[in-house]
Amino acid sequence: MNIGNSFKISLRALANNKSRSFLTMLGIIIGVAAVIAMLAIGQGSKKSIRSQISEMGSNMLTIRPGADKGPGGARMSADDMQTLKMDDYKAIRDQCNYLVAISPGVSNSSQAIYGANNTPTSMDGVNEEYLSIRKYSIAEGDMFTENDIQTSAKVCVIGQTVAENLFTNGEDPVGQTIRFGKIPFKVIGLLTAKGDNSMGMDQDDLILAPYTTVMKRLSAITYLESIYASVISEDVSDAAQDQISDILRTRHKLKTGEEDDFSVRSQKEMLTMMTSTTDMMTALLAAVAGISLIVGGIGIMNIMYVSVTERTKEIGLRMSIGAKSSDIKLQFLIEAFMISITGGLIGVFLGVVSSYAIKMIAKWPIDIQAYSVFLSFLVCSATGIFFGWYPAKRASELDPIEAIRYE
Repeated sequence: MNIGNSFKISLRALANNKSRSFLTMLGIIIGVAAVIAMLAIGQGSKKSIRSQISEMGSNMLTIRPGADKGPGGARMSADDMQTLKMDDYKAIRDQCNYLVAISPGVSNSSQAIYGANNTPTSMDGVNEEYLSIRKYSIAEGDMFTENDIQTSAKVCVIGQTVAENLFTNGEDPVGQTIRFGKIPFKVIGLLTAKGDNSMGMDQDDLILAPYTTVMKRLSAITYLESIYASVISEDVSDAAQDQISDILRTRHKLKTGEEDDFSVRSQKEMLTMMTSTTDMMTALLAAVAGISLIVGGIGIMNIMYVSVTERTKEIGLRMSIGAKSSDIKLQFLIEAFMISITGGLIGVFLGVVSSYAIKMIAKWPIDIQAYSVFLSFLVCSATGIFFGWYPAKRASELDPIEAIRYE
């Protein structure tokens, strides 16, 4: 018996039991569709996180006072939070070879008020280079200048969310005077909208002002709460971190073995952490979805056992007229393989369709990778062969005489 005849016999056997064959395929269909959809959601989330982190800042480094204790670290004292000074910022600006932009950072939270409207927000004290570091741009008006910084001018640039909350009657924000707390500020620019970042924070709910203004007129401090910098490229991010650490350790007179009284974090670290978390969740989802493939494989094994039992006499007749054990085994393996392959094809189609349905209905980002389709198809094929092998082997080992006598 050649392979062509085996395929014909297998097709005829499956066609004679259409409902049973489809129900057997159902586990494979669900498994393949679920794996493709889960991997598409996971890859889409990873791609979205990468894009949003990139939008938060171009190769950005954030330098903060106090040792990096990690998410579960001990709470720092007030002295620990005052270790960054203006001279540290100037030393990094002048001595670090890997930076294209750098800005001091201080912040103050209060109510922004215009007329009868008010909104709680924060005012970030920065310099003009902060825009390029955080990838902001001016939609209308101008950014404050170095002269505004030197004179601690009461001018500001506002985000779209602040503008929408304060200027509810369609007024042009540029040129208007708002109050932040009790201090009046002239709005000289409006930022282009950026939307939410990967942590769900509104990047347009902010006010930018000269850092000297925030330090002197609002917070009354002489230290910096952070320093933001942008490196030449992601490739030199680690080198830039090491050089900045060396500069600050030298300035702070820290001895060998002493803990840093500052922390230097990069977007690369955040991206690595977020990607690692997303990969783990994707693998977990795919593993859960993959259980359906195992269930489907067990269904194939079960139905093949039933098929062998029902066709015992047929098997005996074929063996009695010259069919070899290998021919019988091949025939049942082909049946199991065809069930899994057909189920896999339907599952691939439903997986792709359901992925796009999730994107349209739930608005979740998806990214269907070719490898996920190929891998799912490969696994379902292997599942059919693996779970169909034992029933096929059992069929091939039947005694022809006993099989013919079977009722």
